Amino acid sequence: MRNSTEMFLLPGYDTLGAPCQAWQVQEVPMGRAVVHFEIGCRDSVKTQEFYGKLFDWKISPMGPAAMIAAEPSGIAGHISALGHEPHHYTIFYVDVDDVAAYLAKAESLGGKTLVPPVAIPTGTFAWMQDPDGNTVGLWKSRV
Repeated sequence: MRNSTEMFLLPGYDTLGAPCQAWQVQEVPMGRAVVHFEIGCRDSVKTQEFYGKLFDWKISPMGPAAMIAAEPSGIAGHISALGHEPHHYTIFYVDVDDVAAYLAKAESLGGKTLVPPVAIPTGTFAWMQDPDGNTVGLWKSRV
């Protein structure tokens, strides 16, 4: 399990010994990590140009998608023009150890499978929808 640094407001004492609240940093176990994001569009070249200029992202073609290099404090992503609906979307992918099992768990909690597990050379992904209609990707790396 990964750790995450989080800040908590905890009771403490000021320099004169009076009670007060102070922010303290603690390492806490983190759940499943967000590992990738995707931006869907109709015109990949135009979208790449926009985000490259806006955020100084380093974007390079890779198969049907354009890969966005991870910055030191961020995650990698890609821009994709599927050629069919949905054309415009943004999605993040959560790292899981078993895509099918997490789809089943999501369904048991009121979610819905939108795209069942799809194997690609680097791993397996799926899309699910939460009970409120938000789309989230699931990802398991082949490595």
